[in-house]
Order: sequence, then C-alpha cells, then structure tokens
Amino acid sequence: MIDKKDEKFKFKLNGKGFHCETDVAISLIGGKWKTVLLWYLKGEKKRFGELRKHCPHITERMLSITLKQLENDGLISRKVYTKKPPMKVEYSLTDFGKSLIPVLDTIAAWGKDVAETKGEKFMDE
Repeated sequence: MIDKKDEKFKFKLNGKGFHCETDVAISLIGGKWKTVLLWYLKGEKKRFGELRKHCPHITERMLSITLKQLENDGLISRKVYTKKPPMKVEYSLTDFGKSLIPVLDTIAAWGKDVAETKGEKFMDE
C-alpha cells in the first residue's frame, strides 16, 4: 500500500522520494565536488592525497564527506590496506559508478565546449 505522503513522488530510492528521473540522478551526482571526484576516479584508483591534489580548492573535511556520500550511494568503493605501515586507503569506481563514465564524458565535452565558446582560457593543457 502506498502511503499518502509518497503519492507525490514518482520514484523511491533508499527511503527517499523523487519527483522525476533527473531528481534521482542529481541526488547521486549533484553538488560542487561529486562529479569532479568521479571524473578523477574514472581512470584508476586514487588515494585521498591524490584526490586532494587534483582538487586543491576542496577542504579535507569536504573531500572526506563527499567521498563518504559517494561510497554510501554505491558509486565508489574504499579499500583499506593495513598489512604494513603506513595504512593506505584507495578509492575506485564500483561497477555502478563505472556506468556513469559515458555521462561524465558527455558532461565534460559539454563543459569544454561552453568554456571554449563562452569562457577565457587561463592555463595551457
């Protein structure tokens, strides 16, 4: 039986209601840093410090929070190596996270096009 308060939602995922398909997607990848971190993880595993170097404007706290959100949503996995000091933690895309690669590529291509046609170039690639 559908609860009256849930009738206004088209989808329900992990206990949250969503109005449309875009609402679902944005809840998973929206925000300032999620897509950026997913972009840097799409090629290979990365350690916390490596991600921090790729995103110098993110605070350690925000990086930690965002990685935890991505992990909780099943988009990335966190592997801790404790065999020998110092402890090492690596982050990588899950299979579910890898399903976003075509979307990330499309977003990046669109962003590049916008930057080239409407923006100014500050750095050489």
